[in-house]
Amino acid sequence: MVKETKFYDILGVSVTATDVEIKKAYRKCALKYHPDKNPSEEAAEKFKEASAAYEILSDSEKRDIYDQFGEDGLSGAGGAGGFPGGGFGFGDDIFSQFFGAGGAQRPRGPQRGKDIKHEISASLEELYKGRTAKLALNKQILCKECEGRGGKKGAVKKCTSCNGQGIKFVTRQMGPMIQRFQTECDVCHGTGDIIDPKDRCKSCNGKKVENERKILEVHVEPGMKDGQRIVFKGEADQAPDVIPGDVVFIVSERPHKSFKRDGDGLVYEAEIDLLTAIAGGEFALEHVSGDWLKVGIVPGEVIAPGMRKVIEGKGMPIPKYGGYGNLIIKFTIKFPENHFTSEENLKKLEEILPPRIVPAIPKKATVDECVLADFDPAKYNRTRASRGGANYDSDEEEQGGEGVQCASQ
Repeated sequence: MVKETKFYDILGVSVTATDVEIKKAYRKCALKYHPDKNPSEEAAEKFKEASAAYEILSDSEKRDIYDQFGEDGLSGAGGAGGFPGGGFGFGDDIFSQFFGAGGAQRPRGPQRGKDIKHEISASLEELYKGRTAKLALNKQILCKECEGRGGKKGAVKKCTSCNGQGIKFVTRQMGPMIQRFQTECDVCHGTGDIIDPKDRCKSCNGKKVENERKILEVHVEPGMKDGQRIVFKGEADQAPDVIPGDVVFIVSERPHKSFKRDGDGLVYEAEIDLLTAIAGGEFALEHVSGDWLKVGIVPGEVIAPGMRKVIEGKGMPIPKYGGYGNLIIKFTIKFPENHFTSEENLKKLEEILPPRIVPAIPKKATVDECVLADFDPAKYNRTRASRGGANYDSDEEEQGGEGVQCASQ
């Protein structure tokens, strides 16, 4: 049960209307009451009402709020809070969703030009220390000779055919539908101005703009991150009656062979030998700062595979707050080759190291004694294929594949 039906009534739909039905109803109202089609004050008011109703009912979140709390509930939820006033800009924006153009031919404020975006590649070392790059930018600027007019002072006239807009709006009847679209003015060819050929600027040939090559110094500050933007305000292409956009450089971090970045921290995978892992020792690494770090492992501290340790203050610079992040060391252990020592030394190791873990097997369980063999992925895959591939998995394969030989006891 909805609290109010006012907006539904304006569009002439039921409270259970689908999005498609609401859209069709608004289209019908817009065609009937838009100021371009019907200049009366009554039609203008109905057009505003229909636009306001559609703006709420076409948004699922706003529609839910309206259904539960009515129009009053929209005042704090980004809704209309009543019908908009002051011209028809609101309705024109919605009208353009259906007909691909704005509403009436009214002058609007200056448009903003497009941003120019470039990628600037940086190594992890450069992001640690910072770097400055000089990059050439080719862009359009207002003609210096005619100051962007396209001709002599006083010689440039507004095109009366399009009222200086450079475009015309055309409405065509196509069966039961009316199609409205915009097209370039055929008199001024989209410029909005009329210039006598003899008064046309010789420097830009009436185009109002010329090309310029400019060198920008791009500063990659220490600690910048992948995807961060370096913005040069208003340095994009210039055009008459257009606010220039920005030139934006987007930092792209190149992969590093040894380090990975984690926010303000660094991650380094260090491989140490088994003796160092269990008896202590040292290892060294070349830092992105260019310095070498010698790292000690205290005797008696056992380093397990995959264990992580931290070196504070050896991560990336932190631009906003100063200081540095941390360096995370992730360990891998290099084990000795097979049969690296004698049986006598192995017995000594057995005396030194903690005792073996004895497997807990129930007393009455059937036990198969197995011997491990080297694993050959190619041979394993051929065996799977001969047995039906992924459609057949034997218990033997799940327990270790054909490389495990077992004998019942």
